[in-house]
Amino acid sequence: MEVFEKAYIGKCELKNRIFRSSTYEGMCDKDGIPGENYLSLYDKLSNNNIGGIITGCTFISKEGKVMQAGQAGISNEKYIEHFKKTTSKVHTNGSKIFIQLIHSGRQTREKDIKQQVVGASAKKSMYFKGKPKKLSTQEAFDIINKFGNSALYAKKAGFDGVQIHAAHGYLIHQFILPTINSRKDLFEIDPEKGLGLKFLDLIIDNVRQKCGNDFPILIKVSGSDDFNRKFSKKQFSNLIEFLDLKKIDGIEISYGTMDHALNIFRGDIPVDLILKHNKIYKVESRFAKKILKTFIFPFAIKKLKPFSPMYNLEYAEIAKEITKIPIISVGGFREKKEIEYAIKNRNIDFVSLSRPFICEPDFANKIEQNDNYKSKCINCNYCAIMCDSKYVTKCYKK
Repeated sequence: MEVFEKAYIGKCELKNRIFRSSTYEGMCDKDGIPGENYLSLYDKLSNNNIGGIITGCTFISKEGKVMQAGQAGISNEKYIEHFKKTTSKVHTNGSKIFIQLIHSGRQTREKDIKQQVVGASAKKSMYFKGKPKKLSTQEAFDIINKFGNSALYAKKAGFDGVQIHAAHGYLIHQFILPTINSRKDLFEIDPEKGLGLKFLDLIIDNVRQKCGNDFPILIKVSGSDDFNRKFSKKQFSNLIEFLDLKKIDGIEISYGTMDHALNIFRGDIPVDLILKHNKIYKVESRFAKKILKTFIFPFAIKKLKPFSPMYNLEYAEIAKEITKIPIISVGGFREKKEIEYAIKNRNIDFVSLSRPFICEPDFANKIEQNDNYKSKCINCNYCAIMCDSKYVTKCYKK
């Protein structure tokens, strides 16, 4: 396989094997309606030789919003006309675009979404802290239906498919993980598989019922996590086997949950920036900052993993042994030789990148023209931390 050859997600043809992985934009109004910055971003990305683009996380209902204010939404039909401008521009430029659908579950805050926080269980997130309301069985079914509705709105808006976010500790992942899911109903943990799969199972069925079997469904999953009872390789294999049986069109493999967010996107830890902009840790008092920097942060930092090239490739390789579904590996790709290694030597179908495209929207063009090109992204994580601010997502180190 070659990086710059056409490839398929379901029946959707992509011009190469490079994805822009989902990246929070911060470019929508308080209702989640995309603005001109949103359109300009996807115009620029799609005009620079990216095969497939996955949008930032897009909420399917108001209580499922993340705590950042500029998140996109697609919770009813009024959004269709707004997104048509973006999908039309992307297609004119020769790329394909998939919308990422999300429900945050317990990984948000009531003060930000102005609604009660809900979850697969009433267990608190170590990071977000607030105790969520455990969804009733009927409320879980209502959310399943909303995922299907949002997928249909996306199809009508011209998206080439959807990516269902089942990773990073958001609601679907909360149902999957035994460390969070303590339910005793239809959505409980299957003791044989060590997973809670029924919620995701019914979401996939609902999307297919409303959008048809030819509308591509991608799923984003985490290979493992950082809880005390760690998500095992056996559980991960069981998850991939389930997705294989569901005949999903593509699986993007990431890592972790927002409880240890910097293990999802590894690199530098800009402590002062976190204390200035992060909604959880933001403090004004110099004394409070000193306490956090002296006693809290050093302990937390010990649990963080260092950046290394291709850091999720191990899980992508496990998945390739189980399924013929296209596998997308994300995390730590910064050079063409790394992308080629994953695709040509490890038989990974696609590679996806986020921060390199924040830094250089034309990164795909550069590596096609120069075999030795390396991304200018230095993994400083300023872009990630500034997602909590009032500013749009951009590179702060160029």
